[in-house]
Amino acid sequence: MAEERCGSWFGFGFCGFGQALGSGRGRQVHSPEPLRAPGTDADAEVCGVRASWSYTAFLSRECLGPIPPGPAPTCPRLLLSWLRASAGAGQVHLSGSARGTAEGCRDAWASETLLVVLRDGRGPGPGAELQAWAPGSALCGEPLWVQTVVPEAQREDGAGDGTRAERLPLLPGACAYVSPLPPFYRPLAPELRARRLELGTEHALLLDEAGQVYSWGGGRHGQLGHGTLEAEPEPRLLEALQGLPMAEVAAGGWHSVCVSATGLSECGPEVTGTAGPEGGAPAPFIAVQPFPALLDLPLGSDAVKASCGSRHTAVVTRAGELYTWGWGKYGQLGHGDTSSWDRPCRVEYFVDKQLQATAVSCGPWNTYVYAVQREKS
Repeated sequence: MAEERCGSWFGFGFCGFGQALGSGRGRQVHSPEPLRAPGTDADAEVCGVRASWSYTAFLSRECLGPIPPGPAPTCPRLLLSWLRASAGAGQVHLSGSARGTAEGCRDAWASETLLVVLRDGRGPGPGAELQAWAPGSALCGEPLWVQTVVPEAQREDGAGDGTRAERLPLLPGACAYVSPLPPFYRPLAPELRARRLELGTEHALLLDEAGQVYSWGGGRHGQLGHGTLEAEPEPRLLEALQGLPMAEVAAGGWHSVCVSATGLSECGPEVTGTAGPEGGAPAPFIAVQPFPALLDLPLGSDAVKASCGSRHTAVVTRAGELYTWGWGKYGQLGHGDTSSWDRPCRVEYFVDKQLQATAVSCGPWNTYVYAVQREKS
């Protein structure tokens, strides 16, 4: 088994509310810069980034080393530390228009109306506690609502063996998800067998255990991929991709991206060129793509991970390169300027620095990337 390499987070794009994003100088960062999350120290590492428009939630955990072998300690204080180490719980730090820190956190999900954290339960049982907060609350006082989440029992089909890729807004057990609008807790039909769920501004994407994709919500920009601009009140199978198992899904403001072993598909609006009155100044125009369209990356690269912002997309390739495209007004594409691109363009910073991208997380107007040093051949 290869040794895990330590890396760093990098950020670029909009930071007008003071959210940590590289150097944080001014209101925007046009090229990737190393990130130092607020509230973390040398003994902590940022293990996840959840960005909203005006603030960002950073998940960190202390570098405590491996969990000691043997039985759990009997001292309550030591037992709590042992359980947190076993579950990988850490802290959530908020940066930007919202500030605050919470301990014992396993995951977080950020939106402008709601901040949701999954924390160690306060009771004696093994369950976690799902808490919803107003972003401006600084994680102080009492949450807006609390839901106890009991760990999923081992299932006969083996799906409870820890191989599932669930994360917020999909809840543990994949039986419900969190919405930024009431009702906050929304159950899912058991037959959907969700593995991943992504929320866009007006729509949702669900990836099931077989690699099939379902979409629902607003469809006026073609983001649902069903060939129309109509809304769908309930999850509907994306028939255009049926028979082609997907490995990743990402939902943006007005668009959707699906990643399979053989390619990349995108639906929704797309900046396709320039048009304008004869003799007048050209202006960008937008074409709507209501069916998933196959999108090839340059140099025959294979996408393995994807994330969508409000109107931009970022993907990580199998070779560890980062490609971005879409709206770039705040430098969120990472190409050193504010240009917009209608086709994937490689972010040369990581190539020049001999860095290999392994994860990407887009906020509405910014982008965060985790990268490690490339191994010398």
